[in-house]
Amino acid sequence: MKQIVTIVALLFAVTFTAQAQKKQKRGDFEKLTVAQQADLKLKKMTLALDLTASQQTQMKSLITEQISERKAMFEKRKAMKESGEKRKKLSADERYAMQSKKLDKQIAMKSKMKNILNDEQFAKFEKKFAKQKGKMKRKMNKKRKGKKENRK
Repeated sequence: MKQIVTIVALLFAVTFTAQAQKKQKRGDFEKLTVAQQADLKLKKMTLALDLTASQQTQMKSLITEQISERKAMFEKRKAMKESGEKRKKLSADERYAMQSKKLDKQIAMKSKMKNILNDEQFAKFEKKFAKQKGKMKRKMNKKRKGKKENRK
């Protein structure tokens, strides 16, 4: 009986420790400055794509710009949430404009990447990007399903 209680206690301890480590990892990245985040992302891309020094300098400016835009949007949403302001329901035209702007940014980013990277590197980048996009879609669908179940 004591062994069963000990095993159950150990299982709970391991589970809670693992969950705490996952949450901590996400929070730590948000605490980094834009330059630090850009540097880390650039190093990961350099390892994955074998970037040259000139490519690294060109990519760093792109990445820094992208991260700063993302951080500004995050701060805007955070301030809105803290003030208790509810998100308004967008009209069809507003939604279209927002989606169009987002896609224009993606097209511009892709063309800039194509200019910086050679064909082999760009193919690797596209493959990795498609894989990440699939992961994010699955994650968001899972999150949405959880919210729908909570509403019922």
